[in-house]
Amino acid sequence: MRRQHCGEGDKLPPIASVPTRGSAPPLPSLGTLVDTLNRRRARVRDANVAAAPSGFKHVRDLPPINGGPTRPERRASVDTLPPEVKAPFPREPVVPLRTKTAKDFLEEAERADLSGDWREVRDFYLTTFDSFIELNAAFKREANAPFDTIEDSGVDGELVDAVYDALLQTPADIQKSVLKGIINSLLREWKGPRTKDDLRAYFILVQNPQYSSTGTYVIYAHLLRQMAALSEADHHFLVHWLKKLPSRRFRQPVERLLRFISARLFPSEPDELPPASKCAWWIPSAAKVLALFNAANTVSSPPIMPFTDFYNVALEHIDFMEEYRTWQSYGNSSRFSFCQFPFIVPTVVKKAIIQKDCEQQMMIRARQSLVSKVSRRQRVDMNLVFLNIKVRRAHLLADSLDELSRKRCDLKKKLRVTFVGEAGLDMGGLTKEWFLLLVRRIFHADYGMFTYMTESRCHWFSSWKCDNNYSEFQLIGTLMGLAVYNSITLDIHFPLYCYRKLLTPPTAPCDRNAPVGVATATLDDLRQISPELAHGLDELLTFDGDVEEDLCLTFQVWREEMGVAKSYNLRPGGDKIPVTKQNRKEYVQLYVDFLLNKSIHKQFAAFYHGFHSVCTSDALMLLRPEEVEMLVCGSPQLDMSALQKAARYEGYTKGDATIRSFWEVVRSFPPDLQKKLLHFATGSDRVPVGGMADLNFKISKIDAPTDWLPVSHTCFNQICLPPYRSRKELKHKLTIAISNAEGFGLE
Repeated sequence: MRRQHCGEGDKLPPIASVPTRGSAPPLPSLGTLVDTLNRRRARVRDANVAAAPSGFKHVRDLPPINGGPTRPERRASVDTLPPEVKAPFPREPVVPLRTKTAKDFLEEAERADLSGDWREVRDFYLTTFDSFIELNAAFKREANAPFDTIEDSGVDGELVDAVYDALLQTPADIQKSVLKGIINSLLREWKGPRTKDDLRAYFILVQNPQYSSTGTYVIYAHLLRQMAALSEADHHFLVHWLKKLPSRRFRQPVERLLRFISARLFPSEPDELPPASKCAWWIPSAAKVLALFNAANTVSSPPIMPFTDFYNVALEHIDFMEEYRTWQSYGNSSRFSFCQFPFIVPTVVKKAIIQKDCEQQMMIRARQSLVSKVSRRQRVDMNLVFLNIKVRRAHLLADSLDELSRKRCDLKKKLRVTFVGEAGLDMGGLTKEWFLLLVRRIFHADYGMFTYMTESRCHWFSSWKCDNNYSEFQLIGTLMGLAVYNSITLDIHFPLYCYRKLLTPPTAPCDRNAPVGVATATLDDLRQISPELAHGLDELLTFDGDVEEDLCLTFQVWREEMGVAKSYNLRPGGDKIPVTKQNRKEYVQLYVDFLLNKSIHKQFAAFYHGFHSVCTSDALMLLRPEEVEMLVCGSPQLDMSALQKAARYEGYTKGDATIRSFWEVVRSFPPDLQKKLLHFATGSDRVPVGGMADLNFKISKIDAPTDWLPVSHTCFNQICLPPYRSRKELKHKLTIAISNAEGFGLE
């Protein structure tokens, strides 16, 4: 059957058959109904064009809903809006009274299932989904109550769940009648703003499980288009209603939206969907509605689902650099790009965008340098394309600082490290060793740059003033940027708040004196670093006694720096201002801001500029703090089966008894031992953004007595195993090795 197109004036295609339960007589085609509805739609649309606000011809012309990277855009003045938009808010229509409860409906559905008589259930579905008014009549807890706040949608969620859970188990004619009713409802165009009852109808319809079938995608697309075109105020209501959905009900429409986008990008059959050229608005509409769910998830505490579950892995197979260039050129204008909705884009794609963007910047510079040398008839050195770092082991830190300072213009080139006096070509191992040695040296407690917080098991910046020389903080920032650019996972443990500061702002300002890294700090941020201190400040905020007399605090705090106690005023004259019940919130906020921002401002500014001297891409605007952490340190999620599939062998084959025993032992390890194994082999217990396959993990055979422990070469992600005689012996030796490897040094 030839598919119809879904342009503005074209007919909707027939609705595909829906999985049924039991047998049902064949139904007439929906073609007649759709023809009638399309004619009605065309008449109403023609009348509505004149009434539509100017500048909004299509949904894709609207600015995105998401909270992602934006660019300033001029807003229309209220005085320029057409009269129907400025008109008073329309009165809610009178909703018919319905009293069916979830219990009543379930009893009816059970009786119908047993008797085979579905007339009562069929009548309910036919009536309920015929219009927005009937949807409100069925599902609104009180028919004519306003329910006009963000706190309560007024929808009987239990009844919605019951109706939708039963829907896919009903005969095919009932399922088709629901889709007919939705078509009928969506084709009723409107003038002016929507009522809260209309928003409730959209809130109910978007939860319909029937949209899992590609045969319903045309109807689904029109629903999404109307939801995307709602006003910002209406979206605000929907976001707060969506966040109150149970986790399962929230996740299901998110997954359906992601599948809808994937199917539109890569249809499984050529004629499965209308031509993409006729439906260019499908994906933008779906992305905008998905942005509502993402916003609801973001404002929920804790989030309803992990932010990574919003990723669409199908985007790994599109031309993401074209998407990025479109976004750079057009921002959030009418030209759609997935970069307008960065929460959909997987971290691996964002990493690739950053790397390619930096590579393109460096290629431009290298080409300019090459042309300059040729024009001056100078000899061209092939080292032009590398960032060559030469260091002495005995002077590792000083040499690294000097090299990176002198070669600041080459930081985006491919890194190549040479240890002076040592033979060998850097194929990746020397680069990784250089990173590992530097990180261990800089983060050592004796060095004084960072303080290890035992409670939270993370590092934080030392507030100790080092004679205004913050070059070493800039070095660690540069190292982090180089690690991202060269796909090296670092064994660094910063709290998440550090990465939020690193994105404030996400691109470095041209003025080096402009404030950077000053992010709003809360008690929750302090709790990531010092849980005990945060708990003490929590107790201060809830203290019932006389704060001033009992606690004797002032707006002056003391800190120990290199064994010397120093005082700092949180406010001018703070040593003379007592903390009282009235000003204790201000005291806590100033204290937290002092600890996380003001006391380390110069240290963090140097660190910030070091990182952004390498990662200068606009793509950083697409990243969340959690994603920056993953780019630098990798992911904590381990998959030993994936590691086994990607492993390479030297001296062994995957069928050898020692190798089979090794993987049996590793898969049986608890998560903490699996992390120790990964740390033993690679120098980090985290996985690169690209997954286990990016580790290039290797197991080699060594001719050594079986009473030897396994040996690792962290620079090459390699474990060397003697040919142990039994699984028990291998497990014993491997457990000893990975549990006692810390501090043994690097090979």
